[in-house]
Amino acid sequence: MLTFDKLIKAKTLLGLSDKVTLSDIKSRYKSMMQQWHPDKHQDDPKTAHAMSTQINEAYAILLEYCSAYEYNLEESFLQEKTLTPQEWWAKKFGGR
Repeated sequence: MLTFDKLIKAKTLLGLSDKVTLSDIKSRYKSMMQQWHPDKHQDDPKTAHAMSTQINEAYAILLEYCSAYEYNLEESFLQEKTLTPQEWWAKKFGGR
């Protein structure tokens, strides 16, 4: 079960900012896994293994959170979000 604490710990571990895309999360995960892969730390495999396990868990938590997000695909909402600045101005102020 997702909790606030788990999400914050996962965000902190991966070094993510407050606003990120799913692509940002995936990119940071891949980067950290390359950095902490046990094969790259022959001198301290236990620490590398522990870090890679924590990174995998953090990534799984964030993916679970992202998969629960509901996207609004209502036509009126999509139309509002895809207006050009000129269309937005005309709609907001009547083209004055």
